[in-house]
Amino acid sequence: MSATKISGRSKATLHSQRSTHVPKARTEQRRVSRLLIISRNAGSMTPEVEAMLRKEFADYLTIDFDPKQDFEKLITPRATVVVAGGDGSVEFVVRKLAESKHPLGILSLGTFNNFAHALGLPTDLKEMVKVAKQGHPKAITLGRVNGCYFIEACAIGLFGETIALGESAKDMEFGKLGPRLRNVLTAPRFKYELTGDIKGSGTAMSLVFSNTSSFGSKLPVSDATPVEPYLEFSVHAGRTRTDIVGRAVASAVLRKHAEDDAQVFKFRRLEVTTQPKVRIYADNYMVGRTPATVTAEVSALRVMLPR
Repeated sequence: MSATKISGRSKATLHSQRSTHVPKARTEQRRVSRLLIISRNAGSMTPEVEAMLRKEFADYLTIDFDPKQDFEKLITPRATVVVAGGDGSVEFVVRKLAESKHPLGILSLGTFNNFAHALGLPTDLKEMVKVAKQGHPKAITLGRVNGCYFIEACAIGLFGETIALGESAKDMEFGKLGPRLRNVLTAPRFKYELTGDIKGSGTAMSLVFSNTSSFGSKLPVSDATPVEPYLEFSVHAGRTRTDIVGRAVASAVLRKHAEDDAQVFKFRRLEVTTQPKVRIYADNYMVGRTPATVTAEVSALRVMLPR
């Protein structure tokens, strides 16, 4: 493993209707102050669970999760929103509301639930409902890389390629498997330099900037939590490419969390350059290549947390 030198200071759609002209005043009156978004594709969602949620949130407008729907047009500026689904649907709603002042209740019903786990939300459904209704609203921290929000982590290099491959396999996007597997197999070792809250340089296969303790298919990366006003940075040099990919596969398939000896540092802002340039992933979305500016952003969004 190449030496690493670091110094730092811790720190969904409503049925379409015929197009008609509706006066603005009438449109505003139709906005609701409570909205429940249900993702039927979530791993733990069943007809029985959905029926229970519709009963518990009977005074809410309930819609199906649909990333093509502009649900913000249905709600008042400070309406309470509750989302019931897995990491994908929960994180989509968080991104949409990131710069708003909506109180958000989260009912984590997915397979991994990284975000909810990092927030300390309960795993029992009845307790989730209780927190969503009666919890304490708290502003949370989101990550941002080159202007794009991320909820769990930003990964530069091999970890990002591996997570993207895993997401395509999970979602059965077979057309993307070939290219993403090729990205994993050809991801280079690179030199990097950090400036900002941390000064450092070295050689690595992956750099990870995390907002949650695990990301992707429950891959452990740090002790970060969105309730703190900073992110955590870790260097994953890895003994070999197989070492890094093997840890991701063990986590995703065998539910094993291998120990990782990467050093972890807290920060609010970092600038990253690499040689050669490498791909940047915000959660499982590729958002370009290095250089990168990574920041911790305290969101206006307030998530309902246990009192």
